Amino acid sequence: MTDKSEIGIRLGLPIYGSGIDYSRVLYQKDNKWDMINLAWSVNPNFNIDATYYKFKTKKSDEGFLKSRWWGLRGMVIRNGITNHASNRLGILLGFQSNPRWGMEFGYFHDPTSMPITELFNPRWDPTGKDASPRFADKPMKDSATGFPSEYSRLTGLSLSVFFDLDAPKKKK
Repeated sequence: MTDKSEIGIRLGLPIYGSGIDYSRVLYQKDNKWDMINLAWSVNPNFNIDATYYKFKTKKSDEGFLKSRWWGLRGMVIRNGITNHASNRLGILLGFQSNPRWGMEFGYFHDPTSMPITELFNPRWDPTGKDASPRFADKPMKDSATGFPSEYSRLTGLSLSVFFDLDAPKKKK
């Protein structure tokens, strides 16, 4: 749209992560800039999110701008796969060290769905004898489809691999 704003379309595999987004540069000085991104994603747990990014670039020997960034994201799932709501907050990290592709990884946690201390415990069960009753009515997956619910830790994982279709071709 402009040198400060852009609208994007995302395609997820097969539907996860697909959606539209709007990005706006808020601050830029030399090789650093801050950006806000607002997005709507189409998936079984439809969500709206807002991300505040901090970017830093460095020119490579080939003249390409290598980028790295981190961001804070808030995510709202108003009506998930089990017809409940989930509010998540988290951090993401990304890099583009090649002109053709880059990657971003993040995790966004809903503290009402499970204790953060159990995040890496694959055996944690919200209905188990050691679990707090406040988590008992928050299933980790949809019983009808088996998909992760709006409360699942898998719903909070984000992995993006992107490709720059306009990247210059390597010279042989």
